[in-house]
Amino acid sequence: MDLATRRRRQSLFLFFFLPGIALSSWVTRTPDIRDRLEASTGQMGLVLFGLSVGSMIGILCSGRLVSRYGTRPVMGVGTVLIVVSMAVVSVGSLVSSAPLVMAGLCAFGLGMGSGEVAVNVDGADVERITDTTTLPTLHGCFSLGTVIGACAGIAATAVRLPVHVHLAAVTLIAAAIFWYAFRSIPAGTGILAPDQAGTGAGHPRPRVWKDRKLLLIGAIVLAMALAEGSANDWLPLLMVDGHGLDAAFGSLVYTGFAAAMTIGRFGGTFFLDRFGRTAVVRASAVSGALGLILVIFSDNAVLAGAAVLFWGLGASLGFPVALSAAGESGPEQTARVSLVATIGYVAFLVGPPGLGFLGDHWGLRSAMLVVLAFVASAVFLAPAVDTRGRVSAGPRTYAG
Repeated sequence: MDLATRRRRQSLFLFFFLPGIALSSWVTRTPDIRDRLEASTGQMGLVLFGLSVGSMIGILCSGRLVSRYGTRPVMGVGTVLIVVSMAVVSVGSLVSSAPLVMAGLCAFGLGMGSGEVAVNVDGADVERITDTTTLPTLHGCFSLGTVIGACAGIAATAVRLPVHVHLAAVTLIAAAIFWYAFRSIPAGTGILAPDQAGTGAGHPRPRVWKDRKLLLIGAIVLAMALAEGSANDWLPLLMVDGHGLDAAFGSLVYTGFAAAMTIGRFGGTFFLDRFGRTAVVRASAVSGALGLILVIFSDNAVLAGAAVLFWGLGASLGFPVALSAAGESGPEQTARVSLVATIGYVAFLVGPPGLGFLGDHWGLRSAMLVVLAFVASAVFLAPAVDTRGRVSAGPRTYAG
């Protein structure tokens, strides 16, 4: 691996790490933000709807933007939006303004929905260049960011640090990480050659959308990303409202989930090389389903908190493994990775806020039955990630 590729890979680690810190920072403070806004579960679902709106706009534009401008500018603008969103949520909490918090989450969703698809396309390209399993480790950096952010959130909650002060500090840290990482990302990755215009995620060829195996891979991503996203958005409140824990312990349980995700992703390469993708994805889905069953149906708060570890381990590898499989499932790697990443981020960012509306009527524990149903389906869909015998990546579709 040459020096430029090594620096690019290290920068991608930071581009995954940064949104992890940002996301967990406000997630661990959702009980405090909810109290500052004096919002019900349904009203918090409406506030989180800003995340859905921004995410959908970012996700729907990302493939076309990457195909036209490349991953670098899309990653840059998306990450800047994430940094700005933290400042807006901080101010919204300070002035107890639900519309301002909603606007901040909209900017967060817009930045993450567009930028993270581009980061995954860039990561898949590095994986292809180096011929090494890279995406699980990159996603592990996201989970590591969530662990660090969650630990900081727990400490801030324990010492009663005001939410706006906490998030303002995170904003400065995120800005510094972005400034350092952006310099090593090359231009031109993901730009389609002139004779392949119309093949990106924004205008994929019909055979990409009609590729049955690719759509099954997308279904796996949808299920596992929903499992991860629902925990990121709701787990602290689920433990507070559904199991009677206080805010600090609710954040601690979320930290356990994030730690399990991190361990699963950093250790995933060993199991993937030893047992193969199908076995790993199937075992992950079983673990995730078991954790969700215990969290939903157990009335013992200690058992439910421990079960979150199974939930986190189960959700850890489905997303990155499916993205790797998508890139190897046929030609037009950019279109394939963008399509599957788009499905994943729809589930990750857009799906969970809808659970708030279900939770307002039936409780958050009951709302998680939807997530359980999707995760259970991944057990049967797992063989789709075995791409042996397919065209691995096809001819390179990048102009640069």
